[in-house]
Amino acid sequence: MKVETTKLDGVLLLTPDRFGDSRGFFSESWNKRRMVDAGIDLDFVQDNHSLSSKVGTVRGLHYQTPPHAQAKLVRCGRGALLDVAVDIRGGSPTFGQWVSAELTDENGCQLLVPVGFAHGFVTLQPDTEIIYKCTDYYAPDCDRAIAHDDPALGIDWGVDPAQRTLSDKDAAAPYLADLETVFTWEGVA
Repeated sequence: MKVETTKLDGVLLLTPDRFGDSRGFFSESWNKRRMVDAGIDLDFVQDNHSLSSKVGTVRGLHYQTPPHAQAKLVRCGRGALLDVAVDIRGGSPTFGQWVSAELTDENGCQLLVPVGFAHGFVTLQPDTEIIYKCTDYYAPDCDRAIAHDDPALGIDWGVDPAQRTLSDKDAAAPYLADLETVFTWEGVA
């Protein structure tokens, strides 16, 4: 598995090896032992799978607060999406900054989004399936969102705003500046 760092400390792009033949391919999307050897030691407890039928469907930016904060490992099962992670750790030198990666069924890439980051995506093809692992269970009382179009974040979603489809919850999400900081950066400057 190829492991690439991003400009946001802890957000990683993982590309599993694929072994193909005339039937298709085989790929190991997660192997705890190999990940621990690569310095990634996470215990996933829940797998989620969503289908978005329309191009331009935006889900996010979501996160859960402690004590049920989640790291996520996101991949695309079918179609294509732009996956986004935003640093929301108070005191972080990259607070409010974001990275994105195009995840497709063809490239097999996965984005690892650690605790302390908001996560969202936009679909780039119809009938896109998103599959992701979480390190904690869904907890409605800890569920939070940030506006995907917060001008302070300036995320380039690659899809015209008029083409975007959002849930009522995501459409009403507050800006980052209006949220209580619940995560603290623990790095070294």
